[in-house]
Amino acid sequence: MSLIATVRRRAANTPAPSLAPSPVLPGVCVAVVVAGVALSAWAPRDRTTWLLEVVWVLIGLPLVLLTRRRFPLSGMLCCLLAAHALVLALGGHYTYAQVPLGEWVKDGLGLSRNPYDRFGHLMQGFVPAILVRELLVRTSPLRGSRWLAPLTVCACLAFSAVFEMFEWVAAVIGGHAADAFLATQGDVWDTQWDMFCALIGATVSLLLLSKWHDRQLTRLTG
Repeated sequence: MSLIATVRRRAANTPAPSLAPSPVLPGVCVAVVVAGVALSAWAPRDRTTWLLEVVWVLIGLPLVLLTRRRFPLSGMLCCLLAAHALVLALGGHYTYAQVPLGEWVKDGLGLSRNPYDRFGHLMQGFVPAILVRELLVRTSPLRGSRWLAPLTVCACLAFSAVFEMFEWVAAVIGGHAADAFLATQGDVWDTQWDMFCALIGATVSLLLLSKWHDRQLTRLTG
């Protein structure tokens, strides 16, 4: 009995594991994002388009920094958000229809349009899927629920639809000046393709990363 009491006493005196992850990885991600956005702001092809593309980063980065102690993010999510920010920054600098990387792929595969826009919308599903999943797992009763994945995909599709409405408002206000932001490249089904790409990205993200994400969340929350 004395041994059991000693073990219990030591367990009670052991401090609970901290929610804060190692500051190295989040710090590196922040530095990469700040550098990428700063470089993209240097002589972009269209200043308005650049602002419309990176506004999500300009809003999201301060929000993540302000909540980092109370709600630190998993390392996986930090890296994915940083990668998504760089995709947005690159698209904002060149405009999606003129990103050189997309032009190389277009010429190499004999495509009729620059595919960087499609890649951007795949990322619009791939990365938010892990963000939404992390929020639901940590703040709702859905952890381990069979509804977690379907609701995550639905949330990503909802965000994609909101983004398309944002583009629509920009087109109404800006007229032809918003063409670079829309990046439809003459495709009348561009909006539908964008949302479909977001759906594919979210689904693939959950299929590939869910188990790895669960392990990271278990370590993060102790």
